[in-house]
Amino acid sequence: MDNQGVLAVISGFSGSGKGTVMRALLEKYDNYALSVSATTRSPREGEIDGRDYFFRTREEFERMIDEKELLEYAQYVGNYYGTPKDYVMSNLQAGKDVLLEIEIQGALKIRESFPDAVLIFIAPPGAAELRRRLVGRNTESPETIEARLRRAEEEAQQMDEYDYLLINDNVDCCVKELHNLIQSMHMRMKNHLSFAEKIKEEMKQI
Repeated sequence: MDNQGVLAVISGFSGSGKGTVMRALLEKYDNYALSVSATTRSPREGEIDGRDYFFRTREEFERMIDEKELLEYAQYVGNYYGTPKDYVMSNLQAGKDVLLEIEIQGALKIRESFPDAVLIFIAPPGAAELRRRLVGRNTESPETIEARLRRAEEEAQQMDEYDYLLINDNVDCCVKELHNLIQSMHMRMKNHLSFAEKIKEEMKQI
């Protein structure tokens, strides 16, 4: 139990830079594992099973649902997406801190099935900066950008469901804050375990 890893569920607006922050975290520190999702969609060019996704047939995925092998799952554009429980648990038990990038509804489902998970929301300094980042990517139409901003407005109403809010104003600073936050969870877990053992011993003497 002392070597148990921390499950960190990361969410954020499209354009918040959460993907950039997580990639930088994985490059800088070696004790993290990025959770790999399962999906029923077909692999895209260059994608590898077990690295980018666990690619499964619809029948295989529905068996995983029936046998409760997923921490959470959802359907999107006709395909299933979900988080395999065994992959997460094996990494946690090996002492790895597992990062799970997921949207808000999935994050809340994780909390139901894994109460010890820490939920972290990454946001830009403000709405104007979010718009600037989305426009600056030059990958989407103005209509798509507006749709993403409307979605961000909806998501902002649920930020208080998270344990922590990190402002991504500077990637390096945000990476350091995220790392320190996750590592602080180890101390909290150890303190809880130590106190539990103390109570057990005291109860034996009653």
